[in-house]
Amino acid sequence: MVPAPALRVPPVDADDGTALLTDQYELTMLQAALRSGTAGRRAVFEVFARSLPAGRRYGVVAGVGRLLDAIEAFRFDTAELEFLTAKGIVDDPTAQWLEKYRFTGNVWGYAEGDCYFPESPILVVEGTFAEAVLLETLVLSILNHDCAIASAASRMVQAAQDRPIIEMGSRRTHERAAVAAARAAYIAGFTTTSNLEAGRRYGVPTAGTSAHSFTLLHDGERHAFEAQLASLGDGTTLLVDTYDVERAVRTAVELAGPSLGAVRIDSGDLGVMARRVREQLDALGARDTRIVVTGDLDEYGIAALAAAPVDGYGVGTSLVTGSGAPTASLVYKLVARADAPGEGAAMRPVAKRSAGKPSRGGRKSAVRRIDAHGTAYAETVSVGEPVPGRRDRVLHVPLVRDGEIVGRESLRDARDRHVRSVAELPATALQLSKGEPALPTEFVVGGPRA
Repeated sequence: MVPAPALRVPPVDADDGTALLTDQYELTMLQAALRSGTAGRRAVFEVFARSLPAGRRYGVVAGVGRLLDAIEAFRFDTAELEFLTAKGIVDDPTAQWLEKYRFTGNVWGYAEGDCYFPESPILVVEGTFAEAVLLETLVLSILNHDCAIASAASRMVQAAQDRPIIEMGSRRTHERAAVAAARAAYIAGFTTTSNLEAGRRYGVPTAGTSAHSFTLLHDGERHAFEAQLASLGDGTTLLVDTYDVERAVRTAVELAGPSLGAVRIDSGDLGVMARRVREQLDALGARDTRIVVTGDLDEYGIAALAAAPVDGYGVGTSLVTGSGAPTASLVYKLVARADAPGEGAAMRPVAKRSAGKPSRGGRKSAVRRIDAHGTAYAETVSVGEPVPGRRDRVLHVPLVRDGEIVGRESLRDARDRHVRSVAELPATALQLSKGEPALPTEFVVGGPRA
């Protein structure tokens, strides 16, 4: 028996569509719903986290801009449909439906850079069941990653106390995840990234000088410093811990003079080394030369250096892994559905009742309660229209309306929003010690929905 020829699958390009960035069970549900006649029922899905990672006081919404781009690109082309039918993943009627797929529904969500808490409905997707269910994995894969990175980054930024942080984790994660991580970290307050694709694609400021290999390449540390200074000028950052730190600092100032931009320390007891280097730089007249430290830092390591004469930090592994929480544990749950296809069919709340993973039915709204001093004191989630007080802030903003993207904004807007969102939280939100979320989540019954 002659075996059938193998199906040729072309390599995936970064600019391809996003339709197959999904799980097969979504297409299984679609096919069955098309056959049962329920695919056209209106449905509402919500994205939320049942809890925050242990010890975290707040989460940060990130990835919204990337998600909007991905929804817009969610199309099934000929090659993708041939793959799905050849593998028997979908039947011909389902493939014909997918060929015309366009998301025509509505999406609301917390704006990028805002903070969230347990049960916060950070995204609401409304459309037919068929349209909305296909977006589940795409939504969760983007938001779970980017929210986790931004949440860790925000803690690091708070620990740094206005000292700049460069994101430098590209070598510690997937090449595409590195780009998304740099974007999320910038929203949460990181100053720059070493990742050039993040600079090209999203406009994140980039920075970078040299590694130990550059020093080792040359016949001596002096030769390496001379080459870097000749190329980049005396404002550059010289890496001084390849051999002997004290000798390297002395050589660096001798070559660059007191206008040397910065020195970087990547090993040893960073606090002790920073103090010694600061004393040496000052004695050599390089009082304005900054000290940047790197080397497996996380928010706790940064906080421990608060009293050290450090001018900036570089963070890699801990950032791109969410500092121990690489996912935000967000879920995508059906909370309401119509009794029949069509726009006019009555909607009813639905919810899981399984032990340990219950959900709350009904399309929800969210309001951040603000006191007379401008400090948030609660997150109120209501089934129905929100009922905000005079100082309260309604959290949902329109992102997609009738299939059209309406919620795009600049990274600067998201970055500025994050500063404001953290500033309105109570002081306990900034503690790195274990504790409860900074705001309690309250559930109430709101007003009627149109």
